[in-house]
Amino acid sequence: MNKKTIKTIFFVTIRLILGGIMLYGGYQKFAKPMPEPTQIITEIEKDGSQKLTENTNKLIIKNYIFGMKQTGYFWQLLGVCEIVFGLMILSQYLSFVGAIMLFPITLHIFLFHIFLTPDNPVGILEGIGLLLINFLLIAKEYKKFQTLLWIKI
Repeated sequence: MNKKTIKTIFFVTIRLILGGIMLYGGYQKFAKPMPEPTQIITEIEKDGSQKLTENTNKLIIKNYIFGMKQTGYFWQLLGVCEIVFGLMILSQYLSFVGAIMLFPITLHIFLFHIFLTPDNPVGILEGIGLLLINFLLIAKEYKKFQTLLWIKI
């Protein structure tokens, strides 16, 4: 196999990986019913204050995700965007646009793991991987967006 074929196979593979992960993540946003507004308070009362102080980081993560769900739109919007942009990346013609539109979401996933789960190296590596794959898909098409950035090289 020549170099161009290997490069094509590599980019098709990472497109499938990123698109598949986004489709699965978007689907999971709708798989579980939305929590009641008082659900997290009930869970805290049930677990007791001792567990609360032991798992402060876990509580921060729960509060963050619970807050996104309680807005009534953001969690669903995030799921729809992940599904649509994942499908765009999987398509041959819209993958560049999908990668650009998905970049803020993969950046958010990366920052979520860096700031909210710093003691979870698997989550951090997952965030780095998604961000790197997305960046590579955008960088591959550098010539397409070079004129938009007014860079003369």
